[in-house]
Amino acid sequence: MNKKERDALIMQYAPLVKSVVGRMTYKLPIDVSDREDLINVGIIGLMEALDKFDSERNVQFETYARFRIRGAVLDELRSRDWVPRSVRHKDNKLEDAFFALEKQLGRPPDETEVASFLEVDLDQYYKLLDETKGIALISQEELTPDYIETHSVPEVMEAIDRGNPLDLFTGEETRHRLKQSIDQLPEKERLVVSLYYQDEMTMKEIGRIVDLTESRVCQLHTQAILRLRAALRESRH
Repeated sequence: MNKKERDALIMQYAPLVKSVVGRMTYKLPIDVSDREDLINVGIIGLMEALDKFDSERNVQFETYARFRIRGAVLDELRSRDWVPRSVRHKDNKLEDAFFALEKQLGRPPDETEVASFLEVDLDQYYKLLDETKGIALISQEELTPDYIETHSVPEVMEAIDRGNPLDLFTGEETRHRLKQSIDQLPEKERLVVSLYYQDEMTMKEIGRIVDLTESRVCQLHTQAILRLRAALRESRH
């Protein structure tokens, strides 16, 4: 591949880099210059993908490129330690609250009930959601060893990035439980999850559709993920 062809491919896939970085960083308290730095890191990941892609393997280039871009950006984020231990602690505290209340009430708790359980007012609860908006439904580390052995890493990361969490579970019971939990999400949360993962809209775009601020949409998304994580924990017991 000559330089002209390589440059053309970099330009062609630059929007993919911006998309991956955007979806990974909307949750993080970073400014425009930091985001631009991460886009540059993503471009490096794209260039590595161009250098190392094997067309004879049964993987589409975009899938492979997404994996390399995401990996490069994740390495950079980890080196900067964007998610401090205190935030991870708050993730667990919120998930524990949703888990306990779901068992106690036999239904998904509303925001007032969760705030009361945590002994905070609604404003403090919303602040907690803002501080923990980087929470993910499942990470690669949480997958079972047999899943990693039978699926290529690009397939795993693609399923995570594309928001197809059901694809990550081979157990029918867990799959059914998660599907049920998605169906039982409060209406606005279910809509946010659908528009974000299925239609791949940004939080700002979703906000225009549901007539809410981008910040509020992020809170609803975080709440939905916490509910689903609690449901997954229940299915493992």
